[in-house]
Amino acid sequence: MQEVKVNNIKIGGNNPLVLIAGPCVMEEETSVLEIAQSLVDLSCKHGIPFIFKASYEKDNRGSEKSYNGPGLEKGLEILFKIKEKYNIPVLSDVHRQEDVEPAAEVLDIIQIPAYLCQQTSLLLKAAKTQKPINVKKGQFLAPENMISAVKKIESVGNKQILLTERGSCFGYNRLISDMCAIPIMQNLGYPVVFDSTHILRIYGISSSDPRGGLPQFIPHLTRAAVAVGCDAVFIETHPQPRMAKCDAASMLPLDLLSELLKQILAIREALGKSGGN
Repeated sequence: MQEVKVNNIKIGGNNPLVLIAGPCVMEEETSVLEIAQSLVDLSCKHGIPFIFKASYEKDNRGSEKSYNGPGLEKGLEILFKIKEKYNIPVLSDVHRQEDVEPAAEVLDIIQIPAYLCQQTSLLLKAAKTQKPINVKKGQFLAPENMISAVKKIESVGNKQILLTERGSCFGYNRLISDMCAIPIMQNLGYPVVFDSTHILRIYGISSSDPRGGLPQFIPHLTRAAVAVGCDAVFIETHPQPRMAKCDAASMLPLDLLSELLKQILAIREALGKSGGN
């Protein structure tokens, strides 16, 4: 497996399990910085390498009236403050080619959203930055079909690739987690991240509606994915999910994260693999 290096964090193979976490989308700058501080404290407490995630823009919303973030300029400004203040890598989604270059000046990982994982022009533009690229598997793709995204990124000499499992379509408005997807995508040669929060969204229902997600199952899926052998976990979290402006129905309450980290690191250790630092 190709090892992916993000600053001083190494992902894949026998390296420690990595936490990628943060709110779905940025809200007020003060609240984003407070969440980052809490996550840094938790990562230090549990000794787990940490990458901060927050979207400066959430383009795939159910309504044109939905909050979609502070935008590219303000969002990157906040992410830059976080990486400088806490000395941690930052990750965010990029939806269009013209955003790639300014985003690459700040982001340590460029993330390609699931719906855009086959968008050749976007993949190539992001890959040419030579930054690590995290590609979320489309809900509509079999895990082995992610080889197409891999080949596109490799074609410009970039082998810093992460693949994220975030569920597969199971009828209308439902996703299901196929744990076989983790080893299948690892066999493509790159580390696999498991996103346990987006899998539990119920699409077609507003993310602010309590019926729009099943966050009570986040710990179950996360534990299962670590037992299967994922290389990193992706967990969207918020101090008060029900008050969040995006994915309120599917984020993990921040005060529950510490116990979950304790559990998954114990699972990792039981497998004879490196847990945290």
